[in-house]
Amino acid sequence: MNRRRAPRRISHSQRRDATSGGEWRKRNDEQWRGQGKAQVREVEEDERRDQDGKESVPRGTCQTMCPARELRDREVQNCLHRFEMLSGTERDRRPRGDPLRAVKEYSRPAAGKDSTKSTDLRPPAVLLKTVCFLIDDIAASPRLHPWTEVYSFVFDRLRGVKQDMIIQRVSGLDCVAILERTVRFLIYASYRLCGEPLRLYDPRINDTHLQENLSWLLDCYAVGEGPHPNQEEFQALGLLYNLGSARATQHIMELPERLRSSPAVTLALSINRAFLERNPVRLLRLARRLNFLQSCALHRHLTACRRDLLLIYSHGYSSRNCRFPLDGLARLLSLDTSLTARFCQVYGVEVNQDNQLVFSKAAFTEPEQGKLHCNLYHSIVAEKQRDLSIGNIIHGCT
Repeated sequence: MNRRRAPRRISHSQRRDATSGGEWRKRNDEQWRGQGKAQVREVEEDERRDQDGKESVPRGTCQTMCPARELRDREVQNCLHRFEMLSGTERDRRPRGDPLRAVKEYSRPAAGKDSTKSTDLRPPAVLLKTVCFLIDDIAASPRLHPWTEVYSFVFDRLRGVKQDMIIQRVSGLDCVAILERTVRFLIYASYRLCGEPLRLYDPRINDTHLQENLSWLLDCYAVGEGPHPNQEEFQALGLLYNLGSARATQHIMELPERLRSSPAVTLALSINRAFLERNPVRLLRLARRLNFLQSCALHRHLTACRRDLLLIYSHGYSSRNCRFPLDGLARLLSLDTSLTARFCQVYGVEVNQDNQLVFSKAAFTEPEQGKLHCNLYHSIVAEKQRDLSIGNIIHGCT
């Protein structure tokens, strides 16, 4: 049987000891004020810590491309690169370093090693000067060869520049100027050194550093104050290099209308759409409108695009009595007829004696690894370089 519980009775003594409503509100107000003061103190402490953090960021004072201490150490250890040696001492047992050509090399962070000494860090203006030297006097020099060695030297020294930038938290226009030249250099190298042996050039390592620098540059555009006159160029380069990437496409679609509707970005979006739709004919037709550096960014996708075109035609024109003119396909692939014939044969497409193609979906085969050399089919890119010097390409003076 359920019994209703009797209401609890409060004695007079309990009522007398209870606080009044006003006292309860007063106590709560005091407690709230105390919490508010504590929160204010926490905010002030956070701001103080942030300020201390800003003040603790190291600032470089080295006014040369290579710190004097490092130059001395590398001379003693005989670790100078031949591009840095003082003229006339190259054949000495211990060549001397040229202070005007020696550049700080990249060094991995190590335990117990202090990489924040101001005398070993170069300020932003010196870093920009260093990058310009690497471009003008090393990468663009007609006297220094082979270019694989030139690339290796410049690549390492640019990593050293990036390391100094990260330690000092460099931002602003100097940071943008350095990153723009770095990205151009890496894009150009990805085209020029395509097909080189892995011991001389690793495309994956180049790609990793290119993506990092490009991402940093686009972040600088998004959060930094302008003007950024080259932003349109690099937004388009980023999409062309990462063709078909959902992340790259989403980034472009989130740009302001002014940038999204600019000629370079509009063309890059059209090429990206053709790539996603697997329309290689339209993609290759649009690719003819790209400038040289944009073509360098796109070039790593061209082989796959041409392969798709052959596959589509092998299915669409698969017939014993159907023939397709070789020169017609050469125009579609943006190759000359001899290279087109060679490209077709790699994929099992027959070329008869009358320079006509016999497509067959059953005969189409994928080439063995290493049999297809991408650099043989660079004509669509190479013809756009014309008289452009490496210095003009990397500095953006096109």
